[in-house]
Amino acid sequence: MAFDLSNFVALPFFSIFVALVFAIIIFTNYKTSNLRNKKNLPPGELGFPWIGETLEFYKAQKKNKLYEEFVQPRIQNYGKTFKTRLMGSPTVVVNGAEANKFFLSNEFKLVVSSWPSSSVQLMGKDSIMEKQGDSHRCIRGIIATSLSISGLEAMVPKICKSVQLHFEENWVGKNVISLYKMTKTLTFTIVLECMLGIEVKPDMLGVFERVLEGAFSPPFGFPGSKFSRAKNARKEIEKMLMNIVRKKREEIEVQQGGEEGRLLLFRLVMALIRGEMSEKEVVDNVVLLVFAAHDTTSFAITMTFRMLAHHPNSYSQLLQEHRDIKNNKRSGEMLTLEDIKKMNYTWQVARESMRIFPPIFGSFRKAIADIEYDGFTIPKGWKVLWTTYGTHYEADYFEDPLTFNPSRFEEPVQPYVYVPFGGGPRQCAGYQLAKLNILILVHYVVTQYEWSLVYPEEQIAVDPLPFPSQGMPIRINPKLS
Repeated sequence: MAFDLSNFVALPFFSIFVALVFAIIIFTNYKTSNLRNKKNLPPGELGFPWIGETLEFYKAQKKNKLYEEFVQPRIQNYGKTFKTRLMGSPTVVVNGAEANKFFLSNEFKLVVSSWPSSSVQLMGKDSIMEKQGDSHRCIRGIIATSLSISGLEAMVPKICKSVQLHFEENWVGKNVISLYKMTKTLTFTIVLECMLGIEVKPDMLGVFERVLEGAFSPPFGFPGSKFSRAKNARKEIEKMLMNIVRKKREEIEVQQGGEEGRLLLFRLVMALIRGEMSEKEVVDNVVLLVFAAHDTTSFAITMTFRMLAHHPNSYSQLLQEHRDIKNNKRSGEMLTLEDIKKMNYTWQVARESMRIFPPIFGSFRKAIADIEYDGFTIPKGWKVLWTTYGTHYEADYFEDPLTFNPSRFEEPVQPYVYVPFGGGPRQCAGYQLAKLNILILVHYVVTQYEWSLVYPEEQIAVDPLPFPSQGMPIRINPKLS
């Protein structure tokens, strides 16, 4: 029998590994016990070091029952504020409008945004999600300017043209289409071409989606892993965008202004020329904006149509709203921002759909100081997880919360109760673009097509964001008039 040196070498290394694991467990338990004696921590279970309750968290998330199977049982046992350990970090989960307000409004003061290492590496360390203070305000201000009233007015006809072209290329002659897939393609085109001013090339969406696949995976770079494939796709995107940014800079330096001055890429490159941003910051923020503006919006659109299919009375009321708008337009005339403002009931339907099916579960923050909240201490360095469901699904805020009722949005909602776009300084900067995408697409679909769901009870899956498990296919038939 041949002598296998690898087995011989592995024994002491395995012993050392086991010893290290036990040392970490003992040290962590000692620190936790010592901390518990010193501070009034929230109730809950931290579990084993690193692992904690991560497996239970992921199991519930995969079934899209994170709130029902992970959060709610712990609320019943411990209250709205409880501790756990997720992905290596002691974490305090908070629920309710007061919690949302406290933690979202205290961004940069008591907490900072805390994303997984894989997300930071793939979205970009110089993107707005990692910025604080003046850098964050600068980038957010540039985005907000592009989505001002004048910016939105200029964007509406562009989005209308994109939708009409999308129909011609992808809907005409089809009996069944995947609504989720089609809206992803469309919203991707809108954010690149209408908001940024970047021409969409073949296969570009596929490269961006390979990046997203690794955004919440373990950051292990071995060949063939999700993260490794995503990193390679990220390098491809970065090279492409760097060339676009440099070309745009050359064009601007030759001749400034013009219609494209309203587009976000123009504004970002102008900030680069003024020395307010680096090339890397411009590229990283373009990457982040593409992901933030197209993936969650696609889910919101598909869930809006799902709820309309399940509630014919709401659909009839919405359809009449769009017929009235169309009847006041000349043949072929584009929608305007004033038309969008008339879609009050449609926006109520979309908001109610996002309340029941929020595009994000919530997000993590990290305590940058010891925090006193709800009678407990959250130690510096611990994570905080706030949830959309903690208010969206609670009868304290929404009567009969599991019932679809768009009319509940006829009156203003208490601040920090309805949070599909987050809140505070990090509220989604592109929510106005999402609103335009939803309302314009709904208008053209309901006025031009009869449609129905192929699978009315299609399951919602999560990986890492929610999506209809079969792509939400719909049967379509063009209307005669």
